[in-house]
Amino acid sequence: MTTRSTRLTAAESALDPGVAARLKRDADGLVCAVVQSRAGEVLMVGWMDDEALHRTLTTGRGTYWSRSRQEYWVKGGTSGHVQHVHEVRLDCDGDAVLVVVDQEGPACHTGTRTCFDTDVLLAGD
Repeated sequence: MTTRSTRLTAAESALDPGVAARLKRDADGLVCAVVQSRAGEVLMVGWMDDEALHRTLTTGRGTYWSRSRQEYWVKGGTSGHVQHVHEVRLDCDGDAVLVVVDQEGPACHTGTRTCFDTDVLLAGD
């Protein structure tokens, strides 16, 4: 696996320069990746640097930067709960991407379909 010490910089990534120029990264070089099913259900949130986004776009598999493990990870690589990427959209500010997927199995590391199904802080009528 790739670690932060060998993580590719934006300049080293093969990400299209036009896309890279539009990204507004945080201090760690990351953008928020909101992952949604094709039916519109929000499944999870991950983090991408330029290389993770490039890998996602070229392989069609959800690829993220793990802030806790300090390495790239492909969703489903160990669990088998694969994300087949259908569409990737950049938000209007360039500080987040929407990754629309066909999710095989649970998206959440806890084994649930979505990471957003346990704590409802406000529910409308």
